[in-house]
Amino acid sequence: MSMIRVFTDARRHRHFDEHGQFLVMAVIFMTMFLALAGLVVDGGSYLNANEAAATEAAQAARAGAAALNPSQLHAATLEINTPQAVAAAENAMAAAGHPGTAWVIGSTVYTHISYDQPTQLLSIIGVTNMHVDVTEQATNVAGVS
Repeated sequence: MSMIRVFTDARRHRHFDEHGQFLVMAVIFMTMFLALAGLVVDGGSYLNANEAAATEAAQAARAGAAALNPSQLHAATLEINTPQAVAAAENAMAAAGHPGTAWVIGSTVYTHISYDQPTQLLSIIGVTNMHVDVTEQATNVAGVS
């Protein structure tokens, strides 16, 4: 066998061994591109949902803080009617579409909203939802309504 024939055979085999490498690289890069696009789209959606939940919780806390004890108003002191404040805050959260919990400590009403935000693109790689969890508070101050 001549040296030229051996060299030609070696090139032919190497050429066939490289077949399909572009396909493998294309699949890897497309997966990376979809994951990056998913982080952008679903990450933005998560940030919007988190901000909306914080706004809802803050509004509900304000609604609860407005529930004052009328008997204490005549004595010129502010005291929150705890059962009424909790009910007002929880009703406000339910009306906004994300039921949550509320509690009162002293003259401050706390609200907590927690739910799962579904993903759009990240579900392709197995991340089906992102957890939204916010807590807000409101205090009724004398002279402020």
